[in-house]
Amino acid sequence: MNIFLRELRANLKSLIIWSVIMGLLIVIAAGKFAAYEGNPELLAILDSMPSAMLDAFSLRAFNLTTLSGFFGVMFVYFGLLGAIAAAMWGSDIISKEERDKTAEFSLVLPVTRSRLVTAKALAALVNCIAFVLITWGLSLVAAQQYNPDQAFYEFLALEMQAMLTIELIFLAIGLLLGCALKQYKRSSAIAISIILATYFMSILSGMQEDLDFLKYFTPFKYFDAGKLFRTGKMDGTFLLISAVIIVVSLAGAYWSYNRRDLYI
Repeated sequence: MNIFLRELRANLKSLIIWSVIMGLLIVIAAGKFAAYEGNPELLAILDSMPSAMLDAFSLRAFNLTTLSGFFGVMFVYFGLLGAIAAAMWGSDIISKEERDKTAEFSLVLPVTRSRLVTAKALAALVNCIAFVLITWGLSLVAAQQYNPDQAFYEFLALEMQAMLTIELIFLAIGLLLGCALKQYKRSSAIAISIILATYFMSILSGMQEDLDFLKYFTPFKYFDAGKLFRTGKMDGTFLLISAVIIVVSLAGAYWSYNRRDLYI
C-alpha cells in the first residue's frame, strides 16, 4: 500500500500536465465547432480533399455540423494522447527506479518483485482511469454551450470506454518494456515509437483497401469512431484481441522483471 500511495503522489504532477494538455485540446475543439455548427457550407471545403484522406481520418463518417459528429472526429486525438500518457506511465513507473538509482532500495524492501510491479501497475492504472474521467468531464462541460442531446451523451460515454481500453493496451505494453529492457533509457522511446507506428498503420489502413489487414495490428482501428457511432457498441473481436495483448504483456512484464538483473 505504501508503494502504491507513493507512486500516486509521484505521478500526480504528470497527471495534471496531461490533463491540462487534454483540456486545451477540448477547448480548442469546442471553439472550432462553433464555426461548423449549423453551417453546412463549411463542409464544402472537405470536398476538395482527396477521398483517401477523408477515409483515413473518418471525415466521411460524421457530420461535422453536429456535436456528436465533431467529437467523433476528435476521438482519434483523445485516443492518441491517452495512449502516449499511458505508455509513458507504464514504462517510467518501473524504469525510473534504475534511472534514479533507487532500485537497490526497492530490492531491500520486504516485498517481492511481483508485488512491487503490482503496486506500481495499479498506481498507473488509477492515473489512466483518472485521465479518462477528466477528459470525459471536460468534454461534457465544453459541450454544454451547444445543448447536447441524449445521443451525444451516449456516444461520448462509448468513446470514453474505448479510450480507456486503448490506454490499458499501451499501459501494459509500457509496463512490459519497462520491466524487460536492460537499457532502461530506451523503454519510453520505444513505447512512443510503437504508438506512432500503430497510429500511422491506422491511417494507412483507412486510405487503401489493400492495407485493410493492418487494422488487426493497430489498437487505434480496434475502436474506429465511425463504427462506434454507427453500431453503438465496441466490436467483440477487437475487445478479445485487446484483452489478449494486455494479458500477454502483463505476463511478460512479471516474468521478465523477476528474472533480469537490475541496473544499480
